[in-house]
Amino acid sequence: MYKKTVLGNGIRVLSTRMPHTHSVSICIFVGAGSRYEEDPQAGISHFVEHMLFKGTPRRPSGTAISSAIEGLGGIMNGSTDREISSFWCKIAKPHFLQGLDVLTDLLRFPNLDATEMENERSVIQEELGMSNDYPGYRVDVLIDDMLWPNQPLGRDVGGSKESVQGISHGMLVDYYSQQYVPSNIVISIAGDVSHRDVLEALGPMVDGWKGKTPLSWHPSPEMKVESPQLKVEWRSSEQAHLCLGLPGIHSRHPDRYALDLMNTILGEGMSSRLFTEVREKRGLAYDIHSSVNHFRDTGSIMVYSGVDHPKAAKAVETILAELEQIKEGVPQDELDRGRELAKGRLLLRMEDTRAVASWSGAQEMLHDQILTVDNVVQQVDLVKTSDVERVAIQFLDLKKLNLAVVGRFRNDRRFKSLLGL
Repeated sequence: MYKKTVLGNGIRVLSTRMPHTHSVSICIFVGAGSRYEEDPQAGISHFVEHMLFKGTPRRPSGTAISSAIEGLGGIMNGSTDREISSFWCKIAKPHFLQGLDVLTDLLRFPNLDATEMENERSVIQEELGMSNDYPGYRVDVLIDDMLWPNQPLGRDVGGSKESVQGISHGMLVDYYSQQYVPSNIVISIAGDVSHRDVLEALGPMVDGWKGKTPLSWHPSPEMKVESPQLKVEWRSSEQAHLCLGLPGIHSRHPDRYALDLMNTILGEGMSSRLFTEVREKRGLAYDIHSSVNHFRDTGSIMVYSGVDHPKAAKAVETILAELEQIKEGVPQDELDRGRELAKGRLLLRMEDTRAVASWSGAQEMLHDQILTVDNVVQQVDLVKTSDVERVAIQFLDLKKLNLAVVGRFRNDRRFKSLLGL
């Protein structure tokens, strides 16, 4: 069970005691991501995340920061998503204080050097170029733009080469100063450390840290979709990459767990319907899976597959048939297997200190409320076959389907007919 303290400056501190572990994981979450950015700032949250690892007055280079953790056998990293930026360190328990000191130092006292920023700008441009070289990544970008056009959710979190080039040093410093403030930070720690030890260690590290009111995130306007949409992008790739996307639901929606279980049955794991039909029975693909994404006020349902180009149309046809088939209902035994898969994977994941720290910290950052693993298991156990059928009928509305295809296709004729366009 976690414990929570809100420090005087507004930082929320969570800890979960795991006496059996040898590691301690420290996760720091910041309300910064693409949903907080205006169009000219696209990619600035990701840019700031990179710059925080480039040095502080006490550790004046990226190498000094990384060696402070790696020299003790630990690992650390950061990431930026649409609604959150996170920084984490997993380290052996005897070195917990060092790990906490390094993370708080890089977040609170980054150099944000202008010369170093130009070097990192080139690194990020290379990162964006590398990512776009992968057709599987590119099809994800296309489907996001189709689901959430002309808004931050539909943009690449890293921005574009053009937007990153337009971020000035002043813009970066201002954004950091606005978002990296105590009221916009959650520190979550899991391992064999007590809450009292966490607070005693953290106190001097954050004493005197103040800040302004952070920027808020951009809500997603409701999209009115009346017919399927299709985007086909030429790429001289070995495989065709397909992504089908539908509007989903937000993370606190009452049907969340019914939809999650429908997705598990549809396309999660080797016993799922899509894997069985598309790969095992028909041999159309190696990789086929579905997923759901839940954000603060919206969500998505996705199906991805990579296939030989001549098999692409047949793969889409088969996937569409499975989306229709699941609306006809799910037998009790199939629901029970999906339920145990979802619960089992969640419980197994919670044996890791980083997973536990992330579980609590991300929920606190996004919702100011934390559901325990037991809370979620109880909700999953309440889902009935009628619930799965109901959400399938409601949310797998093929009139709202988006299909993105990346591969060696000069036109979209073969896919239009499948969507009734």
